[in-house]
Amino acid sequence: MNKKGRRFSIGKKMYLMVTLIVMLTIIGTVTLSFVISVRRIDSYYKRLSINIAKSYVAYVDADYMKELKEYVASEEFQKIRVEAEEKEDDSLVENALKEQGLWDKFIEQRDLQRKFIENMQDVKYLYCIVWNENEEEGDMYLVDSDDVPLSELGYFEPREKEFEGTNADKTIQPVISEGDWGWLCSSYAPIYDSDGDVICHVGCDIDMEDVMHDRVIYMTAIALASAAYMIIVLVIAIRLVKKSVVNPLTEITKAMGKFSPGAGKDYISAGVINLDIKSGDEIGDIYNEIRSMQQNIIDYSNDISNFRHDIEQAEKDLELRDRELGRLSAEALKDPLTGIGNKIAYTKKLDELNRAIKEGKAEFAVVMVDANGLKVTNDRYGHTAGDTFIKGCCHLMCEAFKHSPVYRVGGDEFVAVLGGEDYVDRYIKVRELRDTYKHCSHDMNVEPWLRFSAAVGLSVYSKEDKDAEQVFRRADKEMYEEKQVIKKHLAEGK
Repeated sequence: MNKKGRRFSIGKKMYLMVTLIVMLTIIGTVTLSFVISVRRIDSYYKRLSINIAKSYVAYVDADYMKELKEYVASEEFQKIRVEAEEKEDDSLVENALKEQGLWDKFIEQRDLQRKFIENMQDVKYLYCIVWNENEEEGDMYLVDSDDVPLSELGYFEPREKEFEGTNADKTIQPVISEGDWGWLCSSYAPIYDSDGDVICHVGCDIDMEDVMHDRVIYMTAIALASAAYMIIVLVIAIRLVKKSVVNPLTEITKAMGKFSPGAGKDYISAGVINLDIKSGDEIGDIYNEIRSMQQNIIDYSNDISNFRHDIEQAEKDLELRDRELGRLSAEALKDPLTGIGNKIAYTKKLDELNRAIKEGKAEFAVVMVDANGLKVTNDRYGHTAGDTFIKGCCHLMCEAFKHSPVYRVGGDEFVAVLGGEDYVDRYIKVRELRDTYKHCSHDMNVEPWLRFSAAVGLSVYSKEDKDAEQVFRRADKEMYEEKQVIKKHLAEGK
């Protein structure tokens, strides 16, 4: 399977990121502007409808409306209204109002209402309605426009859903809704009697059909315009990204594939990267670092070839040193309990490291390990168990650093001098070793002397170190700090 062909390249990621940013920015801006515009328009019509309703209240005869309300709500009139509705005979209602002396004022109120509507733009309905405390019975129409049959005077209509639960004793907020009468902005202004009690409300409905239709057209237009603008911005943004980021990275990647180092080759024949990239950003830094690295590789290869004689001499020196070391007793350099290097061997290693430091060739790290609870193990289970405990702690350390020498420098103290692979992966290996000790120390399925536990400290040689002992002391300090943390956790029962 060709994994390279299926990878999601940085160019695609950049294009996707730019597209998302542009889309989200434009969509968010358009949506926000549309919402603000809609709210302003809605707020305008709500204010307009409630102001018209309040203005009409000033022309209404409150005492008459109170008298009309009491009569219309009576059982006597309701029977007449029902009969008039069934027979489609408005004269029955007219005669009833005349008998009560309410007819002339009623006609006067309807004429006033009609003239008011004619002089008010956008008003679709203007009427007087009595809000019923019992919503299930509906609200009663008191005075409606003159094109409405008289039989609907006193008619109870179910309350619209948007006004369910409305308290008529308080200000009724304007509402924009779509119902049986279309899109309307409805407001209600109360009419009070001389005692300050609410008689009824003036209802004002403003026709919102054209507004809603224009809103759809506006939204469509702004969506199309935004889409066109977004495409233009995307094209410009993608071209800029391609020119400033994607193309330089692609050229660098292709040029790196042509690099072929070897002994005796110069920069040109080895294919050292050589592009016209002068950008003063991270891409330029990457290019310069890659070029410098490739040049160093070629220089190093040539140095190896030029100094072959020195290497041969170094090999002879190593042979002489091996023979000298062979004269030493193997047991003198080994710890009899664990089989690893003892303190003498460690001292020799320190001398070797110090020579490397003086020659400027040192590259190593020191790991210090101190077993936890050895005295308790010896006291409780004997020295044989304690020896097993020491060997177990040592074994875990040796397994962690297979490519580096390990030394026992005290009764329960060990030192590893990391080099090679162990040095490269030092932080990972130290973290894994700590996790291993922690896991072993909490393993309740084995004997107590097999619950290996230790504190670990790591220190890496730097050019500021004058000798290897300084590196050792830092590792020992870090180990000691970890040991104090472990003791604290044990004391707290963690």
